[in-house]
Amino acid sequence: MGMRIEDYAPIGDLHTMALVGRNGSIDWLCLPRFDSSACFAALLGNEQAGAWRIAPASGETCTRRRYREDTLILETEWDTDEGTVRLIDCMPVRDRAADVVRIVEGVSGRVPMRMEMRLRFDYGHIVPWVTRRGEQLSAVAGPDAVWLDTPAPLVGKDLSTVAEFEVAAGQRVPFVLTHHPSHERAPERRDPEEVLRRTERFWRRWISDVVYEGDWREAVHRSLITLKGLTYAPTGGIVAAATTSLPEQLGGPRNWDYRFCWLRDATMTLQALLGTGYVKEAGAWRDWLLRAVAGDPADLQIMYGIDGTRRLTEYEVDWLPGYESSAPVRVGNAAAGQFQLDVWGEVLDGLHVARQAGLSAYPQAWDLQLALLDYLEGHWKDQDRSLWEIRGPSRHFVHSKVMAWAGLDRAVQAVEHLRLEGPVDRWRATAHEIRTEVCERGYDADRRTFTQFYGSKGLDAALLLIPQVGFLPWDDDRVVGTVDAVRRELLQDGFVLRYRPDADGGVDGLPGGEGAFLACSFWLADALHGTGRTDEATELFERLLDLRNDVGILSEEYDPHLRRQLGNTPQAFSHVGLVNTARHLSGTHPAKRPRKKE
Repeated sequence: MGMRIEDYAPIGDLHTMALVGRNGSIDWLCLPRFDSSACFAALLGNEQAGAWRIAPASGETCTRRRYREDTLILETEWDTDEGTVRLIDCMPVRDRAADVVRIVEGVSGRVPMRMEMRLRFDYGHIVPWVTRRGEQLSAVAGPDAVWLDTPAPLVGKDLSTVAEFEVAAGQRVPFVLTHHPSHERAPERRDPEEVLRRTERFWRRWISDVVYEGDWREAVHRSLITLKGLTYAPTGGIVAAATTSLPEQLGGPRNWDYRFCWLRDATMTLQALLGTGYVKEAGAWRDWLLRAVAGDPADLQIMYGIDGTRRLTEYEVDWLPGYESSAPVRVGNAAAGQFQLDVWGEVLDGLHVARQAGLSAYPQAWDLQLALLDYLEGHWKDQDRSLWEIRGPSRHFVHSKVMAWAGLDRAVQAVEHLRLEGPVDRWRATAHEIRTEVCERGYDADRRTFTQFYGSKGLDAALLLIPQVGFLPWDDDRVVGTVDAVRRELLQDGFVLRYRPDADGGVDGLPGGEGAFLACSFWLADALHGTGRTDEATELFERLLDLRNDVGILSEEYDPHLRRQLGNTPQAFSHVGLVNTARHLSGTHPAKRPRKKE
């Protein structure tokens, strides 16, 4: 068995991310972008699918590792019988081609080292043509070219490149991997030490802009740095995760490609960025959102590519066995074509948050929102697949209706408070109609809880967001009852499931189950806080912090029985949840003000 998901730590350059294991191996890297094919894909197979390992020749996993304070520079250390050695990994914020810089530093003694690199383009499918030019190695395959620059002696062995060397105390041996299009000239060689210094300066300067005086400062800083690392700088889009097909259940088929930007994340991401002082990043994310959704409101998608691409065709990579044999490995995401009603509300709510924060908007932004509202008014009664991208039949999902209400409510607020123009009386009447229907058809009075969809006996963790979006106040008995029902029916060893897949006859159309969804567990902490149970909220939040790996990273889910992280990593939704819950528990009020009962 390979390494656990939590054994990996990301480094990145605001275009893509590499995952470095505790054994010193980069087992996942897509070049030149998050959504490009992987040249190291051992994460979803084995080293034959591509990996780049630098470690003591004895081959053990590291003794300890850490990020340099407030940076995305990873330091991995081994204590061996011969001495102690440190591996410094970083990717410089890109100003040209993509670079991965790895520096081996002797700390004490004299340690024998081994470097082995297997480049395999197209997710492990293509072995490149490799040539040598002095201290540089060139590898070319179709559109991709990679150069490895190092003073270490390189030899070819079994379709891999190997270097065996020793590092003494105070000695540093660099390796610089550079990618560029194969039809272009190779970039100039990098000074690895200068690259390292410049990368450290960038991250220190970036985190110095944070505005956060609450508790759990280290955890909040690490989550913000991770979110920045998941940002595609050219467009401002933030990917849901850096990986594809890490399973939600080991050995199961719930394996999805998360290297895209989801509209469902818009509002919470904006709240996390604006609430910690990152107005520029919030503005870039809002601008990406406006560009992505421009066009016919009927064509609104739940997700887009990092540059706004709409076609995210899903296919299976059948030559990879999957992480711990969790097949299939998928590239692309067919859920992009689903109808999810909540997305219209998510977009309108996100743009409302940006407007409240004073972010300047395109002149046509309100016209776009008017078009979205027209569509929402005409389609809020339609069944959909919910924010969880159910691959079973469409239903009247309660959270989707609540978000339709939220979109109209935000439009009413814009007219009433910001002097924008629109049919406010009609919007107000439609919002009232939605709220009345949801409270009548989506609420189970016998169980004192809202339900996953109309007529359902199951629950959905997204119901915890009802008070956050202002649909009902925190102290409403129906809200309190729903929070209690979620705790009663969706907790798994103290953490929250999105829903129970086998409820209501297998609502999601897929076999098997999944782990506890970390973002939903943060929502429960928010709900406990909002309903006056702050001590319980704090206890849950600190238990969630304990699920982070040794360098502060969270994936999508957690299996309490196996005590392992599950799902794609690092997961933006989890880190957004961490930041927002820390903000709430540290003194900010719940994200949306309470509304009067009806």
